[in-house]
Amino acid sequence: MKEHFEEEAKEFDRIVCNLIPHYEDMINALLSSIPFDKTQPFHTIDIGCGTGTVAKKIKEKFPNAKITCLDFAENMINMAKAKLKDYEGISYILCDFSEYEFDKKYDVILSSLSLHHLGKDKKPFYHKVFMNLKNGGVFYNADVVIGSSEYLEKLYLSNWKDYMAQSLSDEEINQKWLGRHRKDGNPEKLMFHLKSLEEVGFTDIDVIWKYYKYAVFGGRKKEDSKQ
Repeated sequence: MKEHFEEEAKEFDRIVCNLIPHYEDMINALLSSIPFDKTQPFHTIDIGCGTGTVAKKIKEKFPNAKITCLDFAENMINMAKAKLKDYEGISYILCDFSEYEFDKKYDVILSSLSLHHLGKDKKPFYHKVFMNLKNGGVFYNADVVIGSSEYLEKLYLSNWKDYMAQSLSDEEINQKWLGRHRKDGNPEKLMFHLKSLEEVGFTDIDVIWKYYKYAVFGGRKKEDSKQ
């Protein structure tokens, strides 16, 4: 999987728009979850930062934000550095996020299209995220999910294939992207995520955007949390 991301770094921005329906809306929804005024300083980490698209949008909207960009693909980090070269207050960490040990607590923790790769370790990772948020901090994730029933999952896949067919061949859809989705991805039902977030201690849990197979969801760590 790491090799795939290393190889596709230069084409990633184009690829993701061909693969993800309403990608721009999804990322804008993710940014709308940040509960700070535009001029207010805060520290956030972007888990699985890719080419720096989310980080760039954060700096455009919140110029005083400090951002840590974390990714396991060196080529992605290099692309992010190039995209963000005109901005200050950004640091970079090359590391597999499943193995990353936080060295500080953050006001905001975000991720997009990354955490479904965690397999069955999502709930322990959510606990790690919770423990490394400041009290009152928020965590939101924009990611792929699966349908709550066999019928809905077929519907989600059909919708996804119809979208990809607007710009990709049937061969590429079926042999490359659907094959990789089955092999490398480990998405869960949306309700699994929401329940897991609640069980590790998050409050104000909500889904702020959803379109078939993609969703933006998360929650807040209480101001008076003792953890």
